[in-house]
Order: sequence, then structure tokens, then C-alpha cells
Amino acid sequence: MIKIVGIGPRREDMTTMTLQALKEADVIIGYGGYTRKIKDLLEGKNVISRGMGQEVNRAELAIEYSKKGRNVVLVSSGDPGVYGMANVLYQIMGKYSEVEVEVVPGVSAVNYSAALLGAPLHDFAVISLSDILTPLSEIKRKIRAAAEADFVIAFYNPRSKRRTEPFKEALKILSEVRKPETLVGLVKSQNNTPSVKIFLLNQLKEEDVDMNTTLIVGNTFTYAADGNMVTPRGYVLSHSTHPLAYEFYEKYLAGEGNKGPNTSCEYYPCHSHPQNCTFCYCPFYPCGDPSTGGKWIKEKKVWSCEECTWIHQDDTVQCIEAKLPKLLEKAEDLQNNKKELLKLRRECVYLTK
Repeated sequence: MIKIVGIGPRREDMTTMTLQALKEADVIIGYGGYTRKIKDLLEGKNVISRGMGQEVNRAELAIEYSKKGRNVVLVSSGDPGVYGMANVLYQIMGKYSEVEVEVVPGVSAVNYSAALLGAPLHDFAVISLSDILTPLSEIKRKIRAAAEADFVIAFYNPRSKRRTEPFKEALKILSEVRKPETLVGLVKSQNNTPSVKIFLLNQLKEEDVDMNTTLIVGNTFTYAADGNMVTPRGYVLSHSTHPLAYEFYEKYLAGEGNKGPNTSCEYYPCHSHPQNCTFCYCPFYPCGDPSTGGKWIKEKKVWSCEECTWIHQDDTVQCIEAKLPKLLEKAEDLQNNKKELLKLRRECVYLTK
């Protein structure tokens, strides 16, 4: 029996399943840097350590000892199925028969880093920038596809002293596809102590990263709040519709609303000139999404749109009005169809922001 275990980024992150597998094992096989981290847990075991780059040899040894009837543990860092030993072993197993294998999941670097940054993950892609086994053309293709699809992107193995070209290409592609204000989270491990930073894409420099760094690049909706990096999922926030908003949308639905700038309004411009006043009252209020400039007034627990100018852009209004008639047939639909309205908002934010 072979169990492929992930010991997480740090030994404190090991799961109880991994600890139990180590306890039951006769033979432990792994990269020396990993087995040394858990040396005290391996007393009395036959420990076989191999260097970096000897992954195939480790897998072959695990199969050899397993076929002798030993309980074998094959050690990976993080999660064994994410750039770990699970892929290697399963690829090799094809030429053997009667090999019993169990993958014991661990805490991956992307999950560990995301937890330190806050909550940056929604739909996301994980891409390794190591071109040791993967052609650079394939890496570039995947980065561009993920960036254009607006995935949150986590980068493993971004840059070593000699392997710098993939990271340069990644920065180039991201700068071409993503807005310069896109948020980037950086988690770097130094002497088992993580360093966490959040900054803008146009502030990211090559010297910021090394092989001990995990990068998480946010999407269109990712924002920073109270030192955290957050990608909202679009949940509906309970809130009653203001009577003036009802009155506004009754007039709007009757064709009596204002189109474009309303310069006759005593409050114009309530944001900045020129502004489109078609949606004086936002149909998505409260969106609860700071990525367009809104924020909570915490002492009052009220959502403020004061710094959001997105709803007053011409292209935003055009995008919303293309589909709004199907969702808003009467003013009460501001509440009844809030979930669908917020989905329309996400669509238009992506197309216009």
C-alpha cells in the first residue's frame, strides 16, 4: 500500500489524516528537505531521502517497497495532487499491476496563501511558472487565457536566480490584459515565517519574488479592505428599498425618467462632471461590492455610493439598459429580482470597468 501525503506548507498545517498515515507507515520516501521537517515523527521508520529532481526515482522506490508488502508513505509538500508526487506516481503506475494507492490531501500553497491574504479566491487558476518540464509557449498560453477569462490567478514557482524568463513573460501578458490597478497578493516564506503584501499590478517588480513566493492576482472585482484582499461572490444583502427609489423607478418604467446628464438637478454633478444621470438611484443598491468605489459607513451600517462613479458612465448605462427591461417590469422587482439584478451588475462591471 502506498499513501501519498501532503505535509502542507509548514508542519503545523499537517492534517490528522497525514499524521495517521505517517504513524502507520513502515517506509517513508521523500525529498530530503521535506523529510527533515518532520524528522521527529519518523523515528523507527525506514526513511529514504532523495534530492530534488529525483521524483521518478522516489516513485519507483515506493512501488518497489509496496510490492514487498510494506506500508509506504510518499511525501509531498503542500497537497500531493498540486504539482506534487501524486501525478508522478500515477503516471508511472501504468506499467505495474496490483499497486494499491491512496492520495492523502494536504493544505496547498494557494489555500495557505489565500488564507493569509483574506479571501481572494473565487473562480481561479493555478499556474506554475517553472519551465523545467513545460515549454514556455504553453505557460504563456495558459496565462493569457486565464487573464482574459478574468480568473483570479495563483502563480507557483515564479522566479529563481537562473530561471527568470517565465516571470518576465507573465508580467508582460498581465500588463497587456489586466488593468494596472488590479490587486496582487504576495506571500513569501522566510525561515518558516510568512511575509504578506498586497499591492497593485503596476507596482509588481521582478525582485519582489523568488521560489519561496506564491502570487495571487485578483480579478475585476477583487478589492482591498482593512488589510485584506477580497474577491466578492455577489451575495444579496438584505435591505429595504428607499421610498424615493420606488418613486424614481415608477417614473423610469413609465418612460418619464431622465436620460444622460441632468444639469437642471440642484445636486448636479453629485459625483463628477460629466456624469450620466439615467440611474440617479442605482438599481443594484446596496451591491456591497467595494470594487467600484462603494463602501460601508461602519458606524451607521449603511452602504455609501458616494465614491462610486461607475453607474454614471455612458457605457455602463448602455450595458444595463440592454437587459434591464427583462428584470425590472415594476418597481417591486428591485427587491424581487435582486439576485438577477446583481448578476447583471457583474456582467456590466466586467464589460465596462
